[in-house]
Amino acid sequence: MLLIGLTGSIGMGKSTTMQLFAEQGVPVYDADAAVHAVYAGEAVPHIEAAFPGTTAEGKVDRQKLAAQVLGKPEVLKKLESIVHPMLGAHRQRFLDDAESSGAPIAVLDVPLLFETNGHHRMDAVVVVSAPADLQRQRVLAREHMTTEKLYAILARQMPDEEKRQRADFVVDTSQGIEPVRARVRDILAEVAKMPRWRS
Repeated sequence: MLLIGLTGSIGMGKSTTMQLFAEQGVPVYDADAAVHAVYAGEAVPHIEAAFPGTTAEGKVDRQKLAAQVLGKPEVLKKLESIVHPMLGAHRQRFLDDAESSGAPIAVLDVPLLFETNGHHRMDAVVVVSAPADLQRQRVLAREHMTTEKLYAILARQMPDEEKRQRADFVVDTSQGIEPVRARVRDILAEVAKMPRWRS
């Protein structure tokens, strides 16, 4: 099974692109959905113990947690040490299921793919991109988003230009959904021809 790593900075249109891969019948691992799952399940008691007051009604309150960790690298590392092993187990279950289903290609949507060196485990990397002004407009339209939060998030992410340079494929989401849908089909056709090189 060939693995495509799907990544891109916040507000670039990654979620829509991921849905278009799924539309083509490709198994897709959604890292954000996995975070939501652990934040509503196994991570809750551990996060409450490490960050008191950040959970309510059996779930992690992402706003309260963000207020404690954004812009604080050491605190963020503490959170990641709790959550990352749980997410790793989720991802492995997804890969096992996709492999056993006989899928020729699977997509892993990982926001910090390059930043965490996850690209080394992929056969191909797709970077979703859009102009900076459109990115900013999209992100600031989100609920609870502020300019300060946006800058804090971008500070953790590799610049878009560098991601594009390192990508095997780039998807431009600035022209509407149909060009993205066509690009996804083209990428799948190209990846299907690639030799598998991962051990």
